[in-house]
Amino acid sequence: MDRRRFLIAGGAGAVALSATPVVSAQSASPQAQSGASSRPRPTPQQSAWQREELALFVHFTVNTFTDREWGEGDEDPQVFAPTRLDAGQWARAAKAGGFRSLILTAKHHDGFCLWPTATTAHSVRHSPWRDGRGDVVREFVDACRAEGLGVGFYLSPWDRYEPRYGSGKAYDDFYIAQLTELLSGYGPVVEVWFDGANGEGPNGKRQAYDWPRIHRTVRELQPDAIVFSDAGPDVRWIGNERGVAGSTCWASVDPARVPYAGFDRPWVGEALQQGDPYGSVWRPGETDVSIRPGWFWHAAEDAKVRNAQQLIDLYFSSVGRNSKLLLNVPPTREGRFHATDVLNLAAFGQRRQALFAGGNLLAPARVRASASADGHAPSRVLDSEAESYWSPTADARSGWIEFELEREIEFDLLCLQEAIAHGQHIANHRVEHWRDGAWHPFAWGTTIGYKRLERFDPVRSRRVRVSIEHAYDTPRLASVALYRSPG
Repeated sequence: MDRRRFLIAGGAGAVALSATPVVSAQSASPQAQSGASSRPRPTPQQSAWQREELALFVHFTVNTFTDREWGEGDEDPQVFAPTRLDAGQWARAAKAGGFRSLILTAKHHDGFCLWPTATTAHSVRHSPWRDGRGDVVREFVDACRAEGLGVGFYLSPWDRYEPRYGSGKAYDDFYIAQLTELLSGYGPVVEVWFDGANGEGPNGKRQAYDWPRIHRTVRELQPDAIVFSDAGPDVRWIGNERGVAGSTCWASVDPARVPYAGFDRPWVGEALQQGDPYGSVWRPGETDVSIRPGWFWHAAEDAKVRNAQQLIDLYFSSVGRNSKLLLNVPPTREGRFHATDVLNLAAFGQRRQALFAGGNLLAPARVRASASADGHAPSRVLDSEAESYWSPTADARSGWIEFELEREIEFDLLCLQEAIAHGQHIANHRVEHWRDGAWHPFAWGTTIGYKRLERFDPVRSRRVRVSIEHAYDTPRLASVALYRSPG
């Protein structure tokens, strides 16, 4: 059961959400900040976040030891007793899979804190692990930094242990104190992950979260950190926990459609999946999914771990649709990733590298286009430089670019990329190959954005054409690449 369905189900998890709109300085695009009227573009932090492509979620708390997905808040800290905790193993496994950052559940809904916080007794300080002197967050941070990986935290706003939950400002102050400890005591953070989970606390009350204050705290303490929630302000949830972004996926959104974290209406899932071509803010999607059926480790699921090919499929349905993949891998009661999870992460990394190892088969092609703006020649799509692109004239909203090779090539994988530093504009595209005196389509679709990946049956040809059928502003293609899958 995912977060949204659990909360809507009623009972102890019924929804009671703050209607305070999201407010954040970084949530505005460069144009919005300057007052210009052009389409939104990413901030440098948003661009760097999406270029990572892959992040790893680590769900670990008392639930791991009680065999639950949702803690009640009444767990005895004595149950938290990993016997061989090795955050270095987590980081090494993530790096082997090609992941660039990790996000740790520093506190889940049960309220148990994985660091020795001064705010509550419900923490590792009162567990037998490391004789009460341990700090999972510190070991996690040190392990990530040792492997050159980014650090992220999830701090649940819902706390089923804390008696002040539902009391208004008193709980706000408590939560801000916890957030301040995390964001000021462990060095640079690349992402802070929030959801709208908002059920009852131990006193049966529910809290109206002060999201503007929460976001201000992140900005003050970690100004370069990306802030995630289904409402942003920097990046949005993709609307499901299946690892699937919309086949149409705009990075721009209308912030009024999902005004605060946890907001729910019948159209919300579709709005998050697709984004909005007329949206006023840049808020790309993050696609979260677990490598197992559950988010926490359960022995009964050790034979149900996604294999390398299934992880490749998730890569295509997330990163390949202009999103970022956040894959959860939960540690066992030992405090280590299960051997199967580790092996499958490594195999995923190897298989993904192998897909592109042969290089772009279009690299030696002669390139021409329907038109070209000064300084943005057609050949720019083959130079592998992120800031380089081809575009037709400034007033064009369509166009084509054609590749001709000396001999036929065989390919079954397409990669298209827009120059998103200038925004996302392409709404429809078609890709064709020349055969028997005519053009035949083999891939087509709507949005491209940061990256569009398509797989298809093998095609042989020496001429290929990409047509931009409609764009909302000048189309700018940064890359066109074809590959042949191994075997």
